[in-house]
Amino acid sequence: MPTDLTRATASALADALAAGTVSSVEVTQAHLDRIAAVDGQVHSYLHVDSEGAIAQARAVDQRRKAGESLGALAGVPIAVKDVMTTKGLPTTCGSKMLEGWIPPYDATVVTKLREAGLPILGKTNMDEFAMGSSTEHSAYGPSRNPWDLDRIPGGSGGGSSSVLASFQAPLATGTDTGGSIRQPAAVTATVGTKPTYGGVSRYGLVALASSLDQAGPCGRTVLDTALLHAVMGGHDPMDSTSIDAPVPPVVEAARAADVKGMRIGIVKELGGEGYQPGVRARFDESVALLEELGAEVVEVSCPNFDYALATYYLILPSEASSNLAKFDAMRYGLRVLPEGVDDPSAEQVMAATRDAGFGPEVKRRIILGTYALSSGYYDAYYGSAQKVRALIAQDFDNAYGLVDVLVSPTAPTTAFRLG
Repeated sequence: MPTDLTRATASALADALAAGTVSSVEVTQAHLDRIAAVDGQVHSYLHVDSEGAIAQARAVDQRRKAGESLGALAGVPIAVKDVMTTKGLPTTCGSKMLEGWIPPYDATVVTKLREAGLPILGKTNMDEFAMGSSTEHSAYGPSRNPWDLDRIPGGSGGGSSSVLASFQAPLATGTDTGGSIRQPAAVTATVGTKPTYGGVSRYGLVALASSLDQAGPCGRTVLDTALLHAVMGGHDPMDSTSIDAPVPPVVEAARAADVKGMRIGIVKELGGEGYQPGVRARFDESVALLEELGAEVVEVSCPNFDYALATYYLILPSEASSNLAKFDAMRYGLRVLPEGVDDPSAEQVMAATRDAGFGPEVKRRIILGTYALSSGYYDAYYGSAQKVRALIAQDFDNAYGLVDVLVSPTAPTTAFRLG
């Protein structure tokens, strides 16, 4: 294991902690020191809980010393995306609308992390309400790619990807509606997984598009990410969409790293033009490597994938428009009084608050979604998108009848420049 604890993988740290060669307090303090040294440049965190993290680490060390049976990742610190509620810690979703809000409860994922003994270092930056692919839409300023500080770390979970790539945490949580775990991982050379919908609880996850949102694990290696997935996943009665089944054996699969005999599908419709030079070449090299390791690669056709992006950009704004209606200046969060109005109505306060609290990208998507759901247009837009979605799902079902997995480039480009 590296002498610099922040450079070690989560699995190596877990082994060292279990062996007693290092304490959770030492590992956690090393990462807090790293945060103090570099986060001023990278801006991965919106809130750092130094005191709480050390207290949690000390508690894990005491439990280990007492001979308790602990989880595989007990004592390994983690960063949490700021879209998950954390009791006693701010949850802003990267928005001024929730600036200063301290939730009274933990998201189920956060509860699982605490129960598994992972000290929470802090909350990571994100595009406002998870709308964006660069973190440039965070109300608190963008995160930066540690490989090149002038470039984006992806989004919406650019705080979580950059925190890993800059060695400010060995693990992080993310959420993925349309790529917000996977694209940040791709542009920062880290690893991220969007689990099957319902595989990880959404309870306490501030909703963007409820039928698409899914929490998932982020790490620097496949094994680290699988270990975190095993902690985060599982059935939750607090989430009506949660799958009532055990977490698949992801850790065993990651340790085996065996693709011999696996049938891997390449989607015909995801080829062609539109890729930045080099992206497709690296993908083809990766596919060739899988073939060398014994996998069988075949081409499959998913014709309705051509309509996926248009479908997504109707379903997501529509559901976002509905979900974000609750930020009305009446119950919690920001409240702004309209200027020049002595006795404003509730509607006037709501309008002033939403104008001040939401950023431009959020407003654009709310307007689009509200239009798509409006009387006379619902069937033509949102209703039609749901029908096409069913056809896309059928394409997936047909493809999985032929192959075990589908592969494609995660994003068509590498990290672009901020601005």
